[in-house]
Amino acid sequence: MTANSNLAALNALPPEMAEAALLACCGSVRWARRMVQRRPFEDASDLVAAADAIWLELAPENWLEAFSKHPKIGEKAQQESKQERSWSEQEQAAAKLTPELTKAALAEGNRAYEKRFGYIFIVCASSKTAEEMLAILSARLQNDPDTELRIAAEEQRKITELRLKKFLGL
Repeated sequence: MTANSNLAALNALPPEMAEAALLACCGSVRWARRMVQRRPFEDASDLVAAADAIWLELAPENWLEAFSKHPKIGEKAQQESKQERSWSEQEQAAAKLTPELTKAALAEGNRAYEKRFGYIFIVCASSKTAEEMLAILSARLQNDPDTELRIAAEEQRKITELRLKKFLGL
């Protein structure tokens, strides 16, 4: 399918199927339902603009729901669909080519982050090495909770945009 045929298919899907497709891009049920209601999308730009606008209007609990659907950096999530697992693995590919010490430091950083903020570390991992992600994680551990939640939400927004584009075949 081409990007246009993928978009046309998304626009034509029954609501529950469209919601399931969109949940693979972002794990917030409220976001996916609002996206389904917003259809039809004219083009990829319209889809991404709607995704961004809806995401930014959501409450923090909706953001946290989306965060909870991700694997920790360097790990695999069991609840992901085959498509989500594939995308996650692509996004974290650089983390797999990393020395054991860096993997251990990422795991420890993930634990410290989750203890401090109450949710997993979210970063748009695409094209980032494990060392870069570790540096980002270390820096973000210094943030206050409100600042960090906004940063994590922005990272989720970037991940969602990448996944929507992959869904469209772009």
